[in-house]
Amino acid sequence: MPAPAPTIELSPAARTATRDLILVLADSKRLLGMRYAEWILGAPELEASIACAAMAQDEWGHARLLYALLKDLGDDVDRLEHGREPAEYCSLEALDLPPQDWPDLVVLNALADAALTTQCEALLGSAYAPLAQRVEKLLEEERFHAAHGAAWLRRLARAGESARGTLALPLTAALPALLRWLGPDSPRAAALREAGVVNATGSALRARYLERIAPLLAELGDAAPPRAPAAPDFAGFDEARRRVSTHGPDAATVARIRGDKNRVFLMD
Repeated sequence: MPAPAPTIELSPAARTATRDLILVLADSKRLLGMRYAEWILGAPELEASIACAAMAQDEWGHARLLYALLKDLGDDVDRLEHGREPAEYCSLEALDLPPQDWPDLVVLNALADAALTTQCEALLGSAYAPLAQRVEKLLEEERFHAAHGAAWLRRLARAGESARGTLALPLTAALPALLRWLGPDSPRAAALREAGVVNATGSALRARYLERIAPLLAELGDAAPPRAPAAPDFAGFDEARRRVSTHGPDAATVARIRGDKNRVFLMD
């Protein structure tokens, strides 16, 4: 389905920031889809395996929709999808390494997916029409992801001290980076809001995100992560890539995402 024509003429600064935001979302959704796919055969029960397969397919579909928008902003989409090295990725740092166990995956499902949804919701009604059209569709599918992540987080939290304890480390590791990922209240972010591309930036997005996940964190008891600081530490933060680390996802994952082993079968 072709994207509608943009309804606004973006300034050079807003155009660059819009392009970077789309790439951040596309890369993060592709990585999250891969993390779900890695558990299709390892989930603790058949229904969870099926859910991982469905969520992986959704996230890869969302990523392709978003990558396609970047052609109109001057990018070589084929290179973005199949030609980059790990350090060029702009994905969530929480997705850099594969989950070590099922609680790790549940935390990504409940918290990382929610952070992406919070950012996408800020694009509803965007003055940049192609983006507004895309996020409306993908947010419909995200409702199932949120329900699955919340259900499993509650299940582990209520399964006793031992099961609840497995959540503590991944929660404490992931939450600060996810809060920082929503970005600072910077001139760059303000340019996007003033252009009508997004309806909120940095601190407002964090408030929405914390309100979204608060009911889940309230059920975790002593496994809940420490109270987050009012403002993340943005020292070394690359606002374009939404990362502090200059590295990217692990090389093996990026090779699988690029389809390196399957290149010989490409016919065009």
